[in-house]
Amino acid sequence: MDVRVINELVQKHCVFVDNLSHEVGKVIVGQKVMVERILIGLLTGGHVLLEGVPGLAKTLTVKTIADALGLDFSRVQFTPDLLPADIIGTVIYNQARSEFIAKKGPIFANLVLADEINRAPAKVQSALLESMQERQVTIGDTTHKLPDPFLVMATQNPIEQEGTYALPEAQMDRFMLMVKVGYPTKEDERIIMDRMTANVGGPAPKANRVVELPELMEARQVVGQIYIDEKIRDYIVNLVHATRDPKAYGLKDLADYIEFGASPRASIFLNLAARAHAFLRHRGYVTPEDIKAVGVDVLRHRVNLTYEAEAEDITSEQVVRRLFETIEVP
Repeated sequence: MDVRVINELVQKHCVFVDNLSHEVGKVIVGQKVMVERILIGLLTGGHVLLEGVPGLAKTLTVKTIADALGLDFSRVQFTPDLLPADIIGTVIYNQARSEFIAKKGPIFANLVLADEINRAPAKVQSALLESMQERQVTIGDTTHKLPDPFLVMATQNPIEQEGTYALPEAQMDRFMLMVKVGYPTKEDERIIMDRMTANVGGPAPKANRVVELPELMEARQVVGQIYIDEKIRDYIVNLVHATRDPKAYGLKDLADYIEFGASPRASIFLNLAARAHAFLRHRGYVTPEDIKAVGVDVLRHRVNLTYEAEAEDITSEQVVRRLFETIEVP
């Protein structure tokens, strides 16, 4: 398809993004990067992991976006005593009908918030794997399709590590983006304080529905058509391959720090996230700046470091940023 035609399509379908951002802004102050990354997940069907200290409106942001989109929303508070059945559901016996029936769990929603996902043991975390990858769950002997769209937004606290279970690499890899949520600016915090104390005891601010589901699904199709040049595709593959073989890209010093590089999912997700980022910028084509904007969030949780890197306090984010500084931009 011609780039001009795609541009016109994008201009037509991205109007809802501005309406959505305005409505979310009535409840959420600042945190534009977090809101944008969640929108990228919605536009591409990619799951998002939000990492930040408590009180940064992670849960409120996801709930507000669900309200503005009119999507079914469910929240699961992950705790050490949680069971897989508490998430996906279970089979119960109906005495009146003398048969077993499936009682569906909170996973059957468009937007599922897995709050403090690293507080639940491995068997519960793994219960999410089938749903995140296959968009289906098995209850008893029956497989049930999950609604479309279906998105898992997980949060984790990076500070309190006591009583937590680190997510296994297989599950981390299923998240398209890992977003580090930071503190608000001084100006934003003043607005937050004034807004939240102006009506104590009254109703909390809530977003109204401003987008219909068909609009979102049409926008998804447009994102899939956004033009991405051959050179930019090669740039994506070079970045991902550099995490596996840094020496081949003139990064000998990183070879001792990287134990495992990013999987092929990184290339797929980087391509999709860059297209969605271009869509949010009202463009019908991807630029290297789109790749750089989303690259760290796509790659930071896919690069596994050696003990040597940990001993020298080198983070995966530092390694990824070094790749972007070194790999030649088309």
